[in-house]
Amino acid sequence: MNAIDIFVLGLDEGNVRTLEKIPGADRFRFHPLLGIDETQEGEIPIEDLLHKAEKELADFDGRIGAIVGYWDFPVTALVPMLCRKFGLPGPNLDGVVRCEHKYWSRLVQRTVLDDVPGFGIVDLDGEPRLPDGLRYPVWLKPVKSFSSELAFHVHDDQEFDEAVRQIREGISRVGKPFEFVLDQVDLPPEISAIGGQACLAEETLTGVQAATEGYVYQGEVTVTGALDSINYPDTPCFLRHQYPSQLPADIVERMSDISRRVMREMRLDNSTFSIEFFCDTETGRVSVLEINARHSQSHADMFLAVDGVPNHHCMVQLGLGRDPALPRGNGDYEIAAKWYHRRFADGVVTRVPSAAEIEEIEREIPGVTIDIVPGVGTRLSDMPAQDSYSYELADIFVGADSEAEMIRKFERCVAALHFEFDETGLDGNNG
Repeated sequence: MNAIDIFVLGLDEGNVRTLEKIPGADRFRFHPLLGIDETQEGEIPIEDLLHKAEKELADFDGRIGAIVGYWDFPVTALVPMLCRKFGLPGPNLDGVVRCEHKYWSRLVQRTVLDDVPGFGIVDLDGEPRLPDGLRYPVWLKPVKSFSSELAFHVHDDQEFDEAVRQIREGISRVGKPFEFVLDQVDLPPEISAIGGQACLAEETLTGVQAATEGYVYQGEVTVTGALDSINYPDTPCFLRHQYPSQLPADIVERMSDISRRVMREMRLDNSTFSIEFFCDTETGRVSVLEINARHSQSHADMFLAVDGVPNHHCMVQLGLGRDPALPRGNGDYEIAAKWYHRRFADGVVTRVPSAAEIEEIEREIPGVTIDIVPGVGTRLSDMPAQDSYSYELADIFVGADSEAEMIRKFERCVAALHFEFDETGLDGNNG
């Protein structure tokens, strides 16, 4: 049987390893299409990226089997545009935009869900003020952003003004190329009027964070799993994502039911998705935080560890025009998590753990994989795709037979990882 050629936007070494573990991987040839630095760092010249990708695909001497991607914007927009250009199965662009435009997404959610937080648009051009009906604390964020970039939790007018100032300065990096995508879609008047460089304010949700993953194939929504998102104490910064969710079964079922209902209304098709929630275990309240028109690559190793198949399998099968079937419980571990080892102050990295040190840790602690994020000489605040409050030092994957065992493994890893920083000469530390 001839190998099927699959182009992957932003293909990186870690995900090559993951893709090679999906069922039937020996029948696929994975080709990189555009680089991570082009699609995830600095400015986003989306028209140039689109034309560059189109040329590379057109020059390919073979039959293209699928075009897929697992990164956030602009990859989520480029995939449907390229699939349409080359006549391949792929997500519908209007469905992607409906999910990813935070204001449009809230308007759609409100048509099918009873419990949607109060929200409104902040006028960045005139005299910004809190939308009518909202009270502090609120979240301010661009209508299109990712990795919590330019998302601020504000408690008073002073914090509001400072957040607006920073959003004004940085919103064009993602907002301007997002407007190019909006131009490709038939927009309702209320979305056309605000465009892609607008600021959303919404009420603060409370509870524990969780998520669902799934896919839509030919209009049929399937939820493949539920996960927990656990923060560092007293911060909005993720400590770990763990699978499967340890929440009560009725909460998990409520998240799954909401996912199916809201995704049908989003009219996203032939795509993976993930939905973030806040859940109140005492009242049973489940509220949607955000909808992503892609699966999370951060969860791939967790699905592999617990179910025996990475969630990339769904992405590839949909790219081939097939209905995925993800097995359950065939992995080596009962629970798995991606942990974020963070620092909450700025600094210039002067030492990171060596490759030999990491190999020794991984050898001594079964089920552990460690990826160091910054390099020596990096100023933490210059790293791309960081949230507004902390900086990632290492991503640590841990598989275990219980949540308690998993926590012990992570703590052993952190104790063994030796970083050093220089804080002299900085204008001020973020903490």
